[in-house]
Amino acid sequence: MSVLFIVGYLVGSVPFGLILARLFGYGDIRKIGSGNIGATNVLRTGNKALAAATLILDAGKGAIPIFLLAFFVIQDTPDPAVSEDFYNVMALSFGFGAILGHCFPVWLKFKGGKGVATTLGVLLVATPWAGFVAVCTWGIVAGFFRISSLAALCAVAIAPLAAFLIYGPMPGIITILIALLVFWRHKGNIDRLLKGEEPKIGAGKTQA
Repeated sequence: MSVLFIVGYLVGSVPFGLILARLFGYGDIRKIGSGNIGATNVLRTGNKALAAATLILDAGKGAIPIFLLAFFVIQDTPDPAVSEDFYNVMALSFGFGAILGHCFPVWLKFKGGKGVATTLGVLLVATPWAGFVAVCTWGIVAGFFRISSLAALCAVAIAPLAAFLIYGPMPGIITILIALLVFWRHKGNIDRLLKGEEPKIGAGKTQA
């Protein structure tokens, strides 16, 4: 399990937002807007396609390796019940490592993103129904309030409950740890939300 966590961390620490911004001539994304390497800050370049690509790649670095893990676990484990339980715990352990890597990448002196896209990618593949609930929550809150951070916090807050009810205690516990990490990375956003100063999606403010 520890090997999966380390591999997940290394995969998750690939800074796609920073790489894409440089490849397309926007320089160091850490010097734009909030200084974050995620899709929300990439959107502040004005390039929506680049922001969408960052979102997909950040989600993918949590989802795709877990999808491959699922294939091999299910193939090698004859008992479907055992394989499902085993897969959920292994997948979330791998995913937690990937999210941690995105938030604290070793390549960037442990200064990374906030983990939302990677978290949603992990949940959709490791615990699909919990991921579905989280994504729907994000969409509803973002649609009503147009505040990305509020939508993200609501999504990760409801995910542990969904994981616990649908997949059991251990997946629920791991999802709680993931949610706590994402909340910690959003502490500045939470402060601005409480003050009513958090920018709306597409506002182009300097804080995020």
